[in-house]
Amino acid sequence: MNRLTASLLSSALLLGATSAQAALPDEATLYKNPQCGCCDEYARHLEEQGVDVTIVDDAQLGEIKQQAGVPYGLGACHTIEMGEYWIEGHVPMEAVTKLFDEQPDVGGIGLAGMPIGTPGMPGPQSEPYEVYTFTDQEDAPFMTLEP
Repeated sequence: MNRLTASLLSSALLLGATSAQAALPDEATLYKNPQCGCCDEYARHLEEQGVDVTIVDDAQLGEIKQQAGVPYGLGACHTIEMGEYWIEGHVPMEAVTKLFDEQPDVGGIGLAGMPIGTPGMPGPQSEPYEVYTFTDQEDAPFMTLEP
């Protein structure tokens, strides 16, 4: 194989690998409490990634979380409907991107609470973030993001 053929083959393989990845959806809906400013910051973070975010701050969050299938006790301050998935809380973009790249058969992913250092929550990350998947109120590990 000559150099030109090898180069073209390498380029084709790279192009194929790149096109297999799913892009983030263009739109998302973020459900939150009207007084929660960190949720607005997370929406701005998504917008910086090219996602058009609609904020709904008068929704019954408990009902939204139940509809989404978020497990009891693993909720956070906001719930996002994005493409075919739900995103619960301040999930870092590394996990969101992985979700859309891999497209697992789950309802969504989440990060319980409001961990410092996540998008929308100021400060440095001081402990691992345990991102989980969920479907019908059942959770499973998805990924751990180390500080």
